[in-house]
Amino acid sequence: MDWGFILTQTTTQAIGITAIIYILAAIGLNVQFGYAGLLNFGQVMFVAAGSYAVGVIVLTFDLSLWLSILVAIIVATALALLLGIPTLRLRADYLAIVTIAASELFRLTVRSIAFKDTLGGAQGLNGKLGQQFHDTNPLPADFQSLPVLSWTRQDLWVVIVGWLLIAAFTVLVWLLVRSPWGRVIKGIREDEDAVVSLGKNVFAYKMQALILGGIIAAFGGIVWAVAKQSVQPDTFQPDFTFFAYTILLLGGAARVFGPIVGGIIFWFLLAGTGEFLGQAIQAGWIDFLQPTDVGNIRFMLMGAGLIALMVFRPQGIFGDRKELALDAR
Repeated sequence: MDWGFILTQTTTQAIGITAIIYILAAIGLNVQFGYAGLLNFGQVMFVAAGSYAVGVIVLTFDLSLWLSILVAIIVATALALLLGIPTLRLRADYLAIVTIAASELFRLTVRSIAFKDTLGGAQGLNGKLGQQFHDTNPLPADFQSLPVLSWTRQDLWVVIVGWLLIAAFTVLVWLLVRSPWGRVIKGIREDEDAVVSLGKNVFAYKMQALILGGIIAAFGGIVWAVAKQSVQPDTFQPDFTFFAYTILLLGGAARVFGPIVGGIIFWFLLAGTGEFLGQAIQAGWIDFLQPTDVGNIRFMLMGAGLIALMVFRPQGIFGDRKELALDAR
């Protein structure tokens, strides 16, 4: 059993590129669900929109990566408006139904052969999507790796910028929720009728929260495209959203640092469990499992842990039970 290797792989996953992408999506969900009480089950659509904005602008149209960031923000805003206008005046569960359906519709649309020339079809878009970003890498050209963390020079640059994005959006959310705007959206979550009676435009505040959360998630998609150098439609499955919700609930909804803590713990446990089980099977410690079972077993254990969390501490690590009281009328 190579405990050093397990620690390296686990730590790399816990604060690495994949964790950053999910944390950004969870920060967006925290604005939408944690603070505004919006049940968005299609957060992966905004992540996909950010990734495809990079892919289409850089590869299909051969334009600047920096322009694609602006396009990603515009597309995320447009999708939020498209989803929110017909649903935000209705019950919360209507938004949940529409968003999960819309996310699948978006995925099936971008993988359609009808748009293969622009969106790449089922094969997606592959190429040097992040070359302009990597050209700005200030790390030494002879950089190898860091102790304990197995990142290449390019990966480390993505990780640094990714965590700077997380820090920036965390500060933004912290400032917003302590502003009059933040007090209004928390009031909407707890008692929408009371906020309406005060003369506030509830629909407008909900829409703003949906747009902001979608834009933050789109930046997760941008990081995805730049780091992976490809955009594949079938990676944007509904389970992405449910993982993001798990991260949010684990850390604590309606807490500024909830998505960050939840994301690190989630990927540390998921990666650590996988690495431990894999090596335990190879070492003969566990003889009733095959290496191919590791992926399923680790998700079963995470699911059991989530159930236990919901039973014994539903508010998460930093959360408050009162923050889970949503006005779903």
